[in-house]
Amino acid sequence: MKNRFQDLTTLDLYKNRKQVKWLVIAVSIIIGGGSIFYTNVLVEELRERERRQIELLSSALEYAATNVENLTFINQEIIQQNYSIPIIMVDAAGEPIEFRNIPFKAKATSTDSVKTLEMELVEMQAEYEPILLQEADILVYYRNSELLTNLKYYPYVQLAVILLFGVLAYTLFNQSKISEQNRVWAGLTKETAHQLGTPIASLMAWIDYLRNSPVWEENKEIITEMDKDVVKLRMVTERFSSIGSKPVIQPGNLYYSLEETVNYLRPRISTKVDLTINSDTRDLEAMMNKPLFEWVVENICKNAVDAMKGKGSITIDVIQDSEKFVIIDITDTGKGMDKKMYKKVFNPGFSTRQRGWGLGLTLAKRIIEGYHGGKIFVKHSEVGVGTTFRIVLHCSAEGASQFITEGILEY
Repeated sequence: MKNRFQDLTTLDLYKNRKQVKWLVIAVSIIIGGGSIFYTNVLVEELRERERRQIELLSSALEYAATNVENLTFINQEIIQQNYSIPIIMVDAAGEPIEFRNIPFKAKATSTDSVKTLEMELVEMQAEYEPILLQEADILVYYRNSELLTNLKYYPYVQLAVILLFGVLAYTLFNQSKISEQNRVWAGLTKETAHQLGTPIASLMAWIDYLRNSPVWEENKEIITEMDKDVVKLRMVTERFSSIGSKPVIQPGNLYYSLEETVNYLRPRISTKVDLTINSDTRDLEAMMNKPLFEWVVENICKNAVDAMKGKGSITIDVIQDSEKFVIIDITDTGKGMDKKMYKKVFNPGFSTRQRGWGLGLTLAKRIIEGYHGGKIFVKHSEVGVGTTFRIVLHCSAEGASQFITEGILEY
């Protein structure tokens, strides 16, 4: 019971991973905002402390102007102890007469030093109001120390580093998870193919026995259909064996492949479902792996039958879009879906049926986009009207291989 609860919890987290992602982002924003707020408090305290230091310095200078006997003490213990706050003192005419902690360039000429001093003075005038020494008729200009300036930008740099690390960690974790899922998919499908091999071989032997038995004439139609199902099982086994290994993608007649799939499905679905194929030509070729492509079409059609509850029509339109691509639109008259569900239907585990595993469309996307270098998506859907799935395949081997190697699709 405990293990089942844990599985359900994990499944819920997986299905609600978008909400979890936004929750993580919200928590990160709160942490980042708190860091910025606290740093700003420290910056304000340091700024206030520096302002008081400048006021103390100004008071010392003003006092020194009227008390010459204490000038040496004030100069050594107060004025000269300012190692961080840049200041410039100007006379009544606005000419600099004294300065401290101004970052001059190394080996600067007197002209360069004057320009640097003028630029610093302009910045100080824009940053803070000067302090007036009334007795000496001197203005003291100052700006934030380098420590205060760096501290002000520190939280943003910190957040940028954390964000970069988070994106890198998420990317690596996501790729690792995808690789692990791919290995699980490959192992599961190959083991399934292996397990199916023995009973299929046995069924083939029994069908051969029935063909040579006295019951053949009376049950010819039944045995023929049984043989078709066994052939289909063999094809399914081949499909499972292809997952996890590089399938052979080669030119194939698209219309005949679709026709074979439809002819197999017709006697095995509801008689109230009308299955039709529309194409301008029967000689249209596309790059595909025939068993895997037919599996995709079969999955979409079966989902359509479920969406229509066994009553309606499925139309497969084949379109030559250009010399590069061919389009297959599969349209049903089922219950449809909201636009926000367009991408979710391809997620593993997503299913509208109580007993559905939600793997059919996930495999379809993997087969079309991962193996064929094509594209599969919901072109259009309307609630209560129906849904159209679009498959895009390449017409040439160059286009398919380019997508698989470079990860691009020019459509």
